[in-house]
Order: sequence, then structure tokens, then C-alpha cells
Amino acid sequence: MTESPLPKIKKIEDLRSRRWFGPADLRSFGHRSRAMQMGYSPEEWTGRPIIAIINTWSDLQPCHSHFKQRVDDVKRGILMAGGFPVELPAISVSESFVKPTTMLYRNMLAMETEELLRSHPIDGAVLMGGCDKTTPGLLLGATSMNIPAIFLPAGPMLRGNWGGKTLGSGSDSWKYWDELRAGKITDQDWLGVEGGIARSYGTCMTMGTASTMTAIAEAVGMVLPGGSSVPAADAGHIRLASESGRRIVDMVWEDLTPQKIQSKAAFGNAIAVAMAMGCSTNAIIHLIAMARRAGQEIGLEDFETYSRKVPVIGNVRPSGNTYLMEDFFYAGGIKGLMGNIKEHLDLTCLTVSGRTIGENIEGAKIYNDDVIRPTSNPIYGEGSLAVLKGNLAPDGCVIKPAAMDQKFLKHSGPAVVFDDYPSMKKAVDDESYPFTPDSVLVLRNAGPQGGPGMPEWGMLPMPKKLLKEGYRDMLRMSDARMSGTSYGACVLHVSPEAYIGGPLALLKTGDIVEVDVDARTINMVVSEEELARRRAEWQAPPVRYERGYGWMFTKHIQQANEGCDFDFLKTEFGRPVDEPVIF
Repeated sequence: MTESPLPKIKKIEDLRSRRWFGPADLRSFGHRSRAMQMGYSPEEWTGRPIIAIINTWSDLQPCHSHFKQRVDDVKRGILMAGGFPVELPAISVSESFVKPTTMLYRNMLAMETEELLRSHPIDGAVLMGGCDKTTPGLLLGATSMNIPAIFLPAGPMLRGNWGGKTLGSGSDSWKYWDELRAGKITDQDWLGVEGGIARSYGTCMTMGTASTMTAIAEAVGMVLPGGSSVPAADAGHIRLASESGRRIVDMVWEDLTPQKIQSKAAFGNAIAVAMAMGCSTNAIIHLIAMARRAGQEIGLEDFETYSRKVPVIGNVRPSGNTYLMEDFFYAGGIKGLMGNIKEHLDLTCLTVSGRTIGENIEGAKIYNDDVIRPTSNPIYGEGSLAVLKGNLAPDGCVIKPAAMDQKFLKHSGPAVVFDDYPSMKKAVDDESYPFTPDSVLVLRNAGPQGGPGMPEWGMLPMPKKLLKEGYRDMLRMSDARMSGTSYGACVLHVSPEAYIGGPLALLKTGDIVEVDVDARTINMVVSEEELARRRAEWQAPPVRYERGYGWMFTKHIQQANEGCDFDFLKTEFGRPVDEPVIF
């Protein structure tokens, strides 16, 4: 790692941890004696920055199963650089196992991260995450706390394999599930896919939400150069862990905090990179929340601006049709991709390396220009996502045109509406149900409050009847999200959601829905008078939670176009929180 050019401006007496360990009083005696109780000597912490390692490892988090070992590599780096490492476990938010959805707990992780860092004698932090909601959750909390922090991505897993075919996690799950339902593969084939699709620790190796968000974390400046695309099982990932540990110690002395890095221009860079990579639709929600925590106003209009000018050049599934994240890394990785779109980036933005984005990507090379395309030969001529508005979504919704059948870019068809997932699932498995290729399949009451937590139900399953007729895509619409590994003509994040009385709640089966992606519009062909009549008849659904975290969530969660943060966690909600008193 090239040495940072930033000056070291902090002195030992400026360290935040000195408030716990420095004074010659009874309370500090207690802190020192308890540290010695754990076997530490004063020489190990005196005059050294204390570095928290926020570790989201758990026995039910397959994406982070290597973190049990990587935390020791981070500690090694911290010790080498003269810091004192302490591991603080945090909720793992496993996309694979947490129900009803990890999105219900992203903000819990953000709160936990912020409070762990505030309440303990911590001078800087290494944030260990990668599985979908852990990246934004950790960064949201660290940004609000605003002490020096660096993000260590889990890295994508190795490519899957079954019967000589390369498998991509998530994307091929949906593909082969449809083939099984259509009778094109056997139950034994399906078991083979099940055993071969995830062969190592690490996050999804498609361009799902995990790789989208770690790339965004690097683009906004919070990851060491090139770190967001290193495969989890590569020896380079071990070196990245140690390097992150070494770097955070100098960041403390430099007082290089998240808010000095996360400028409005840095979030512009993140949006540009997301669009070029063929990003997950979830990027919009998380980036809006992250920017607003940093005091930067980012909204749907910013995504629309970049969508119109930055093409998709990352040929990785599901937007691409061949390659996976391992291929992306070998082809030049995130530095190579950023080099190819540098005309859309602010190269002066500062990063955790102590250097600018421009310095970080200087000399970046592309080793396979079919995986990372030049902008003159994109896989899709506009950005990965498009924001639509109209009388169905006055506050906006999102579609991923790079990963769908292009015939649905402009479509008109009758809605088939369901109020809950079980009834929708029953209907799509019923081959007598009157779906047509022009039908618009709608699931509502699946948004931030309705889900609850806005689950990844938005890639609605294709009706079995249509699958057997040879169809593999149709227009689908929901106030839910979908996995970044998903694909298809799915309109998502309809805002405001149906559960709180958004216009989607007024749609009826048989109403004509019109979508025009080029014009960025989505409407139901229903008169204003009829909509007013339906609104007068609409009744709010029953409350989801009457106690606990779920009650707090539904009382304070914002809508998708606002980033789904809690209203009381917004930067402007109140004055900054004071340092904890120590008496």
C-alpha cells in the first residue's frame, strides 16, 4: 500500500480512548484494571489508538463464514501499525436465513454500530461486512458516529458449477426453478443445482446487492483501492484484511472521518459506478439513506440523471449473460471499470487511502474487454436502472431495463392484482388461472410497512401456465424489493406503498396498466373520478406489530424513495449526540 500523503494531525492526548484510560481517577482505574483482568498490559494500549473491529460473523451467515479467521488478519494489521485491536460483534443480518427480510434489520445494525462505537473507548473502526444489508447498515452507523472508519468487504464467493455448467447464485436459482416448474429439468437435476450453486464462503458472485453495495462503498471512498471485488477465497483477500487494519491506524492519526470523505460528489461517483456495473435495484434505497446520513441530499432524480448518461459496461449476470464476479476481478475489477467511466467521475474525491479516486485508479488496466466493456461497446446503452413516475407511483418506482425482455420497455396490459403473497403464489401455480402474456402481475402490501420491512418478493414467480407455453418474462409490479441477483420486467419500490394508502392500493384486477420506460412513466388507465371513489372506500389494513422492534419500525420507517431510514436517525432530526459522560 502506498503511504498516505495526509498529515498526522492528532496527538496522543487527542485520542478519544484517553477519556477512558488516561485520567488518574477512580473510574479510569476501573477501566485499566478490567483491561488487565483480560490479560492486557498497559503497554499494549497506552499511547495507541484503540481500533474496533465490527464483525458481522455468525454461524448462520454463510457469506461471512470466513470472518472468523479474517478478524485475526485485521488484528495483525492493526498491531503492525501500532494500534490496539478490539473485536465487537454485531448482528449478522444473513440474507439467506433472516425472515421476514433482512431489510427489517438494516437500521437495527446501523443503530448498533453507531452505539457500539459511541459507548466504547474507540478511536477508529474496521467494518467487516458484505452480505446485502450489512454494507449499508455498517456504513450508516459509522457515518453517524463519524470517527475514522474503513470498510472491509467479505468478497464474492467462487463461481458455481453443475453438470459442467457455470452457475450464478440467485440468478440461476430463479432460472432453474422456472425450468423445473415447466417440466424441463428433473428433481434430481434440481438437487444438483442446489449442491453446486454456492461452493465457497463469500457473498453472491453475481452482480447482486452484495457486490453492488461493496462497489458503491469503494466508489464513495470507504474501501481501499480495488478491495470491493477481491474474491473471498483469494489469498489477496487475506492481505486486504491486514492492509485495512494497518490503514485504519494512520486514519486515526490523520483524523480522516467518513464525513470528510462522503461528499455530494462522492455519492455521484457511487451512482455512476452502480449504473455502469449493472447494479441491483436495492442500490437506490441504500444510497439515498447513506447520503442523507452524511448530510448530502441525494434523491431519485440523481439516479435518473446518471441513468441517462452512464451505460452498463460490467458484463456480469444478471444484466450480462455470461460472466460472474470472479471473472470481473480477473478482468481488472472495480478499478478497471472506474477507469473506463472516469469522464463521469469526480476524480478529486478523497478516499480512505488518503488519496483521491483519480490517484487510486491511475494506471488501471482491463484484461478482458468483454467482461469490462469500453463505453463505446456497452451491454446496455443507458444505466442499469430507470426511475418511473405516474399516477401509480407519484413518488417513483424503479425498473432494471438492462436485465429484462426488451419488449416490455413499452407495454400495456390488464392488471391481475393480489393483496398478499400466499394468494398470488397459489394463483401462479394454478394452470387454469386466466393469465395471458400481456397480463401485469401485481403484488401489493409488501412495502416498508406492508411487508413488513419491504421483502425481496418483487421478482414475482412466472405463472406455471405461461412457463409451459414457453414464456420466461412478463410485466410484474410491486411495492416490494427484489434480490439484486434477480432479473425480468419487474417494477419495484412503488411509492407510496399500498399499505399506507398509496395509489397502488386503488388498482383493481382488469385495470389497464401502461409502462413506458423510455418516457419514464407508469400509469393506470382509470379516471380521476373513479380513483376518488375508490379512495373513499379504501380501508387501512390491520396493524402488523403492537409491540417490540417491529412496532418501532412501522412507526418510524420512511418510504422507499426516502431510503427506508428511520425518521429519528436522519442527520437533521436533532443536534449531534454528545460524547458519553464518564463519572
